[in-house]
Amino acid sequence: MVEVRHQYATVQGHRIFYREAGPRHAPTLLLLHGFPTSSRMFRHLIPHLADRFHLIAPDHLGFGHSDTPPAHTFTYTFDALTDLTQTLLTELGIDHYALYVHDYGAPIGWRLALRTPEAITAIITQNGNAYEEGFLPQFWEPVWAYAADPGPETEPAVRTALDLDAIRWQYLHGVDRPELVDPDTWTTDHRDLSRPGNDLAQLALLRDYATNPPLYPQVHTYFRRSRVPLLAVWGAGDRIFGPEGARAFAQDLPEAQIHLVPGGAHFLLESHLQTTTGLIGDFLRRTLANTRA
Repeated sequence: MVEVRHQYATVQGHRIFYREAGPRHAPTLLLLHGFPTSSRMFRHLIPHLADRFHLIAPDHLGFGHSDTPPAHTFTYTFDALTDLTQTLLTELGIDHYALYVHDYGAPIGWRLALRTPEAITAIITQNGNAYEEGFLPQFWEPVWAYAADPGPETEPAVRTALDLDAIRWQYLHGVDRPELVDPDTWTTDHRDLSRPGNDLAQLALLRDYATNPPLYPQVHTYFRRSRVPLLAVWGAGDRIFGPEGARAFAQDLPEAQIHLVPGGAHFLLESHLQTTTGLIGDFLRRTLANTRA
């Protein structure tokens, strides 16, 4: 049985929770979760990879078991979350690693890659966007409007993202077999997001998401210069980041492996675990076979 170590580290004065598994001398895979979840989204994936890889899956500040400081004491931005992640890696002595990014994890991962491109050995993006083509207007237009002009007229449309029904929708929309998705996913996420004051932290991150597309040209340059091995495994039915967001990686990384999973959507590890873990395992074994930890 694979041992998963559930641990905490104090990072810049904040308690950060992370899951760790696998031998520490093996190549490291950093797992970065998205909204509205936590490192819990990797609970089924980790045992499939921990026999030959070292896995680190932190909860971002404001999510899961990590601290949730009030928004008036901590400035919730993707730059700030990247600072915490980078410091955690330094404290753990990790200077080379592959990235797995999903949703919010993508802008954190791209910032890490831009800061220390030599550290990144490979990238897996599972519905983690890096191109304008990935944004589906029906979902994103209210977010852009709120970021451009936060206030009582634009906030209600994005605040609904914190509601139980909206979180359930993120897990079930576009999924061909919704009965495979554990209801504990959305009830646990909703409970965590509903902690006192966390709504303001989450609204701050929704506003700050508009800072991510302007970074994309730099990310694309990084792709072209580094030729980093990349696997894009994408739920074909995702109505947040559409399939064109996956295909777009080939613009700058022609050798990228791109797989659209039929019947899957935003949370592939819940509905299409076997397919997704098979693609990820094959990619990592071929890509990281000779990579040092």
